[in-house]
Amino acid sequence: MSLTPSLASARRLVVKIGSALVVDAQAATPRVAWLDSVAADIAALAESGVEVIVVSSGAIALARRALGLTQPKLSLAEKQAAAAVGQIRLAQAWTDALARHGLTAAQLLLTLEDTEARQRYLNARDTLRTLLDLRCIPVINENDSVATSEIRFGDNDRLAARVAGMIQADALVLLSDIDGLYTADPKTDPSATHIPVVETLTAEIEAMGGAPPPGYSSGGMRTKLVAAGIATRAGCAMAIALGHPNHPLRALLDGGRCTWFLPADEGRSAYKAWISGGLQPAGTLVVDAGAARALAKGGSLLPAGIRAVEGLFGAGDSVVVAGPDGAALARGIATYDAEDIRRLAGHRSDRIEAILGWRGRDEIIHRDDLVLL
Repeated sequence: MSLTPSLASARRLVVKIGSALVVDAQAATPRVAWLDSVAADIAALAESGVEVIVVSSGAIALARRALGLTQPKLSLAEKQAAAAVGQIRLAQAWTDALARHGLTAAQLLLTLEDTEARQRYLNARDTLRTLLDLRCIPVINENDSVATSEIRFGDNDRLAARVAGMIQADALVLLSDIDGLYTADPKTDPSATHIPVVETLTAEIEAMGGAPPPGYSSGGMRTKLVAAGIATRAGCAMAIALGHPNHPLRALLDGGRCTWFLPADEGRSAYKAWISGGLQPAGTLVVDAGAARALAKGGSLLPAGIRAVEGLFGAGDSVVVAGPDGAALARGIATYDAEDIRRLAGHRSDRIEAILGWRGRDEIIHRDDLVLL
């Protein structure tokens, strides 16, 4: 990636959109024309080969007026009730907008714990990968109808950053009511200057985060900087860009003003380092020469290339991949447990369902979860 990242170079993109952009504050209804313009931008990106995931707030805001919950402060139970009603409306708004451009929307409701608990993390990641493989546009929101302490200031900024790390996105875009980070609040300080690129998140940069804005939106520069830390440490570039005008992603693609946060040098490799050296392998998969060549070229490990399975391990455990001579070739995270892999070994991926009685992923180890030694 160049010194200043660009959406044009992104293979996988996460876009986070706050309530104030999705919802017309006066009518408490979706901003249909704006959503349509964003869907058009997403369709153009998808046509060029970019995989796009949307993290969208707005469920609570869409339901407040209908439920008579117009007071500034809501109780936890009121937030949960509003989320339950509003999420249906939010999902429908995205379904309609994306469908007008030939795209299929998919809804995922997550909590921060879903990105931290290992098995839930793996399950969410695999679901997202499958949806992207099926050319869907996942639309993610926090599961506010059952969340407790998670319903708090700025969670979707952090959630978007964790999703970006989970799927190894190249870029995360936070669409905002401002075109990036300034040295001070430009609404109150005329001397504030725009910062186009942040190479490293220093204490001075972090101190530039201000208080959250009033109203239905729960975001603010403070949580966007927290999100920048999460994303860049995972090797993902992040941009804060103006979101309110129509076609905000096209504007960013055309060079519109924003603030880019550069990924940490060690970021993308940190996950790979964790796989290669930070885990105790639970077993070994011995592969044939053809599979070994495919792995060397950057491919995933498929069941047809496996000749033997050693050890007892579960899905999500670290395993060694060994060549025909027994020499270790790679380490990776197994998609299936040892017994299932024994049953699948030597068979084509299209036989998985017939053998196991259920359909899992085609890969025994996905290339994103594999490190050559």
